[in-house]
Amino acid sequence: MSRAPRAVPSHARRKKVFKQAKGFYGRRKNNITSANAAVDRSLQHNYIGRKLKKRNFRALWIQRINAAVREHGMTYSRFMSGLAKAGIEIDRKVLSDLAIREPEAFKALVDQAGANA
Repeated sequence: MSRAPRAVPSHARRKKVFKQAKGFYGRRKNNITSANAAVDRSLQHNYIGRKLKKRNFRALWIQRINAAVREHGMTYSRFMSGLAKAGIEIDRKVLSDLAIREPEAFKALVDQAGANA
């Protein structure tokens, strides 16, 4: 019976792991056991980081909106409440962008929110 060569798939697996471990320090880049552990951990951090990124950006947008609204003598919570009562549905990302790039349009929104607060 002929012998089944198993080197190709195992080399391919290792090659894939080493490619992901490129740039790591010490044995973590060239020892398969260490590289496997390091790559697994790095993928977990990547997954967590993608979730944290969303949180961090939302917090940044809220801070920007709050700072812009306070220049017009209102608080963030009253502003958002006023927008909701006025029936204006704009997400925080767009509001933040408006506050930075279009201060006149943002001022109009603040006035509308203030009228409905």
